[in-house]
This record gives sequence, C-alpha cells and structure tokens, in this order.
Amino acid sequence: MAGVVDAVLVRPGGGKALYGNLGDFALTAIEPPLWAALHAACLRDQGYSVELLDAVVEGWDAAATAQRIQAINPRLVLIIVSGSNPSASTMSMTGAGALARELAALLLQTPVAMWGLHPSALPRRTLEEEAVAMVCQGEGFVTLPTLVAAVRTGQGLERVPGLWYRLDGAIQGNPQPPLVKDLDSLPAPAWDLLPMERYRAHNWHCFDHIHARQPYAVIYTSLGCPFRCEFCCINSIFGGSGIRYRSPDLVIQEIDQLVSRWGVRNIKLMDEMFALNEKHVTRFCDLIIERGYQLNIWAYARVNTVNQRMLAKMKQAGINWLAYGFESGNPEVLGGVAKGYRPEAVDGVVRMTYAEGIYICANFIFGLPDDDLASMRQTLDLALDINAEWANFYSAMAYPGSKLYQQALDNGWPLPPTWQAYSQYAPDCLPLPTKHLSGPEVLAFRDRAFQEYFTHPQVLDKLAERFGPDTADHVREMTQVPLARQTGLGT
Repeated sequence: MAGVVDAVLVRPGGGKALYGNLGDFALTAIEPPLWAALHAACLRDQGYSVELLDAVVEGWDAAATAQRIQAINPRLVLIIVSGSNPSASTMSMTGAGALARELAALLLQTPVAMWGLHPSALPRRTLEEEAVAMVCQGEGFVTLPTLVAAVRTGQGLERVPGLWYRLDGAIQGNPQPPLVKDLDSLPAPAWDLLPMERYRAHNWHCFDHIHARQPYAVIYTSLGCPFRCEFCCINSIFGGSGIRYRSPDLVIQEIDQLVSRWGVRNIKLMDEMFALNEKHVTRFCDLIIERGYQLNIWAYARVNTVNQRMLAKMKQAGINWLAYGFESGNPEVLGGVAKGYRPEAVDGVVRMTYAEGIYICANFIFGLPDDDLASMRQTLDLALDINAEWANFYSAMAYPGSKLYQQALDNGWPLPPTWQAYSQYAPDCLPLPTKHLSGPEVLAFRDRAFQEYFTHPQVLDKLAERFGPDTADHVREMTQVPLARQTGLGT
C-alpha cells in the first residue's frame, strides 16, 4: 500500500521517574538516541520507510506517544530500550513497558517489538512480562531489517535471526546472527529524523560555556569493549568481549554534517573505550585538527590505556574531557570485580592528563561486593585527592547482562524490585548489598559522598579557577537540589 510507513522506531519517555526532580533544574543531559538513529538509517538504507520518535526530547508520556504512533499506523513498532550508557537500558524499561501497554490498550493491529541492551540480556523474561509480540536480541543490524521484511511480506518469523516470539503459545528464540564485521558498511545515523537542535549536553561537559549546552550530539567510532569488568553489562548485546572500529574517514563525514547542518559543537564519543588504539585515536584527531573545528568533546579512557602522545593529540582535537573509571580506592575491592588496572598508576595518569590541559570526569562506584564503610571512605578520599573537575558517584547495580547480575542470582542477593529502581537518581533506587552493608546503607553513603565532594572548598576553588565564578555558583546551586529518596526499601 502506497504511503504506509514500514516501521516507527521510538525511544520511550519516563525521565521524571528516573531522575526525580533533577530534570526540573536542567541538570541532566538530553542525549540524542544514537542507537535508534542508527537502526533507522539501516532500515532506510535497505529501502524501508521509517519514522523516528523521541518521547524524551518531546516530553511525551506513554499515552501521548502511543497516540502519535496510532496516527502514523505503521506496519511495525520498534521500541528502542537503550541509551548511550550501559546503565541507561534497564532503568528505561519502566517507560518502555508503559508505552507497550498503552499501545496494547489501543487495540492496534500493528505488531510491537522491543530491542535494546536489557531486552537482549533478558529476552525471554521481557517477552513474558511486557505487552509486546517480539523481542530482538543482539546488536540488531541483521535482525531488525529482516524482521521488517518479514512483517512487510507476511513471511514466517522463524527466519528472523535473533528474534524471540510466541508460536502456538510457546516462546521461541531464534539463533543470533554473527556480528557485523565491517562497521563501515553501516550508514551514518539518521540525525535528520530528529530535532537535533534540542538536545542538551551534560552540565559538566560545558563548564567553560555553561549557558551554551545546545545543540549536542553523540557519535561512535567503535562498538564493543575488550575488557570484562564484572559490574558492566555492555557486552551482553554483542555476545561477548571484543571491539570493532569505524574508519575515522567516515566518522569525520558525520561530524562534518553535524557541524555544518546543525551547528553542533558539544559531542560525546559513545565508544566504551575510545582511548585504546593509538593509531585509531591519532587518525581521528588529525582529521578534526585539519578542519579547524572548535569542538568540545568528551570520551572514555582507562588508566592503563593512555599515554602522553595520545593525550596531547586528543586535546589538540578538542577532546577536552576524559572519563576515567577509577571505580574504587581499595585494591582488594578493585580486584574483586576484575577491573584490571594497577591502583598505583592512578596518580601518574591523573598528573599527565592535567598536564595536557584535559579535564577529568572521574567515575567511582560505591557498594561493590567487597566494600565496607572503610573501603568506601578510601574511594571518597581518592576522589578528593584526584580533585577532578567532575566526579560521578554511582551505587553498584547488578545490571542484567553483567556477571554481577548472575552472581546476585546465584547467591540470592536482593535485587531492585522494579526496573525503575535501577536508576541511580530514582526515589526508589535500591543498590546491591555488599558482603558487609545493605543496599540502603550504600545509597546513603553515596548521597553523602556527593554532597561532601561538591561542597568541598578545594573542589569549588578549582572550578572557579578553571571555569570562572559562574560555574562554581552553578555547582553550589546543584548541591541545593535534594534527591528524593524513599525509606524502608530493604536492610
């Protein structure tokens, strides 16, 4: 039928439940849905008609989103349950589930499928619990186009690799296809289907221009991660550890478009580990330097993967921020989750990073299995010693797809009662207990640590020195926004 849309891809909303009142103060980022835009481009590249809806940036609730999908009346609805951070998928299941139920209530004839990191980690459970007809497991580059083709032609679902569905009342799971080896065979994300001017960078990412956080883009130069940190779930979508690269020459074409068409300056590199392959990093940076773009980029790095040459080149290209996963200040706690770096190397890497003029986003986790109050205090003391321009303090969560999740199941450790409770900032957030502490005790320490760090004179003085008094005042205001936390969630 002419004019019928083959597929609507949608990122569900629900941010208010996940971030509490932080969103009211515009402290959080609104990141463009890279995975949704990438899959939309892949479908369009194969000749299918696609529309892409982002309920987050539009501020739509589940009912409003379902009504817009109903008005389009596509052949297939794909609910995309992934963000540009591994932790973003499980907590987004609350909004995804609500949207699926709203679509079911409208009694649409359109089949609804879910794809994302969380559904890939728990495909059977997702199909059992959610009001969807199908779940797509894996990275999706083969599964989603094959599914759209099957729906369009009425072919059997048994030919769709990586698809979970019901057949005669029983759940079936088809074998997953191989990963796409050549990432250069994939088209650039369909940014033209999104309101790119409305996305907003993290507040810390723009500390040197705090009032100019829009527009904002997220790109990738690689997929996967070669490491096996036990608290991380990212590799569940790829079936194991490993990394594949895009050609920097293709990535720069995407940046060219983002800069020239939408005026993007603030960019996140989504790569789980960008600062890893020096040759790749150097070529990517050289292409940006050649163009003279004045970009403000942040990327992920590891203590044991950077050197001074890489740091100098990244700074020259506008990679002004590196996010290091320090995680813990206690060697035994680090060893217990296979983090894989020597704690004594931290000081040298921090000094080297600062020497090149790169700001640090320092990531720490409280509540890893061997943590107690003393070891978590060590972690907070390490954070204060590093005195990074920004620090993220997380509570340990056993995200589905991580080894930590399987350990929790095997040992009977209490898990959050809802997917929303996996959100670090949700009122009902419930971290994993440790061998020595309850989940609520871990969360209480995390919240105290955040306040202590960002009200500490040395942190505020450094921010004022680096970025000016407006930024220091912004952080002071941020610490006045209390996180609503429920009590009585466990012991």
